[in-house]
Amino acid sequence: MPQLLEVVCRTTKMGFAAIARVTDHRWVTCATHDLISFGLKPGDELDVETTICHEVHQGREAVVINNVAKDAGYCDHHTPKMYGFQSYISVPLYRKNGEFFGTLCAIDPKPKEIDTPEIATMFRLYAELISFHLDAVEKIKISEDSLKEEKKIARLRDQFIAILGHDLKNPIATMRMSADILLKMSKEDFTLRNAALIKSTSYRMQALIENILDFARGQMGEGIILEKERHNKSLEEMIKQVIKEIRVISPERKITFNSKLEHEVNCDKNRIGQLLSNLLGNAHEHGSSETQIKVEAKTNSDYFELRVVNSGEKIPDEDLTHLFQPFYSESGSSNKKGLGLGLFIASEIAKAHQGELKVTSSDRETAFVLQIPRE
Repeated sequence: MPQLLEVVCRTTKMGFAAIARVTDHRWVTCATHDLISFGLKPGDELDVETTICHEVHQGREAVVINNVAKDAGYCDHHTPKMYGFQSYISVPLYRKNGEFFGTLCAIDPKPKEIDTPEIATMFRLYAELISFHLDAVEKIKISEDSLKEEKKIARLRDQFIAILGHDLKNPIATMRMSADILLKMSKEDFTLRNAALIKSTSYRMQALIENILDFARGQMGEGIILEKERHNKSLEEMIKQVIKEIRVISPERKITFNSKLEHEVNCDKNRIGQLLSNLLGNAHEHGSSETQIKVEAKTNSDYFELRVVNSGEKIPDEDLTHLFQPFYSESGSSNKKGLGLGLFIASEIAKAHQGELKVTSSDRETAFVLQIPRE
């Protein structure tokens, strides 16, 4: 705006130009270009009734005066006498919605030939430009305020999720320990069945909490954190432990495991276990209960590969491209269970290992395949 007002002064030969916010009760300077030491700076105010801009506001028409002394309408006007100018121009400014904003005005203590078609056209064009600028600034301000509020809400939400997940870990661990004690000490079938149910539920809750925490960390920029070490037999034992946990939850479900881990793998075995747990939970939930779930783990000179295969209905092609997105549920699923984070977290664990998690599905079987570099 200061550059635009400088052009106004150069073009009209006027000594002072300003953009003013004008209402029924206030006249406030927004921007100025002052060559005559008029003294107004942005933020300064004048008594609105002492200005001709007040009349522009009321009449919504531009006022142009070449020479106050020779102008019949303004030669005795109080404003030129009060502020000491002889030439004057003021045009109304409007927002894009039609609301009156203020004026673009210029003054000089000497008479100037400004009541011409060229200057009138120039001021109208400048008024349109200022109107466009006001609209753009307002939209940016609204967007920035909205973005700040959204970021604040998102930050609070993620902090709440992280704190909630952390505080739930201890009672879940206590619940599982108590269930283990009952399973070892009790001989009553009713107690044993319920203790087993409590224990299986604790595993399910733990998996949900881990997924929520990982999602929250990802939203807050941390991503999946890995603690890599070289594993061979310990990785195989981790896979067996996850399968055992799933069997606790669903003792009726048959799960087979075939291992060909002939090389060491540089990975975070606990994260691989979490990935497998999510895949097995998905296979149990959506696969056919009458068929077995097959787990295969193998290595070659370059890669570690983990496969989870189950039978059941084919996953529709339109769902395959969205399957690893957070909070996504298959279009054919009428009874959604869980948060829809399991496969998303599994794919993020694969990416953190510089690997990939893929899925294929046919009428015969659905297979999830993890492949990560050994080194």
